Amino acid sequence: MFYYLNGTVTVLEPNLAVLDVGGVGYACHTTGYTLSQLQKGRQQKLYTYCYIKEEAFDIFGFSTREEQKLFLHLISVSGVGPKAALSILSATTPDQFLLAVMTGDEKTLTRAPGVGKKLAQRIILELKDKLTGQLPELESASPAVLAAVPGGKAAEASAALAALGYSQSEIGAALKGVDVETLSVEEIIRAGLRAMVRQ
Repeated sequence: MFYYLNGTVTVLEPNLAVLDVGGVGYACHTTGYTLSQLQKGRQQKLYTYCYIKEEAFDIFGFSTREEQKLFLHLISVSGVGPKAALSILSATTPDQFLLAVMTGDEKTLTRAPGVGKKLAQRIILELKDKLTGQLPELESASPAVLAAVPGGKAAEASAALAALGYSQSEIGAALKGVDVETLSVEEIIRAGLRAMVRQ
């Protein structure tokens, strides 16, 4: 119904942002990540999803198109409604969520209230392939996330660095800012090692 709302931020509360658009205040349910990007009194665009049922008309808003896409993927999973999807994305950043799905990290997903081990496993099972195919379109995907994708150059470089004894967190930090799309595997490894030395 609404693709996005563009207006002045008038209210910021836990999981809620109100945008004044032409004198009308639109209450948007949102994530901790989006709230951290907003400032009261500032003009802001939120990409939206409208959830309509008999007794409710809820608007969910996100500061980036990427986070909105992740929300839409989540609600496509059996057993995940809009509130559960919002809870999951509020317990992580978009990047952390992507990394959790790519690496099968159930613990990160179960940090969200109401998300148990079985639901976390279902989310990973149903979304891993979908999200892997869409990573090039998701601007939020960091080198750490790309490194978790099987068969990619970043994955090969990450595996090589891990074999040298570096942890995944160290590798993720070292590859941040490295152009994994255009460099060769060897160049990515060298860039990662240089970054390790500087850490």
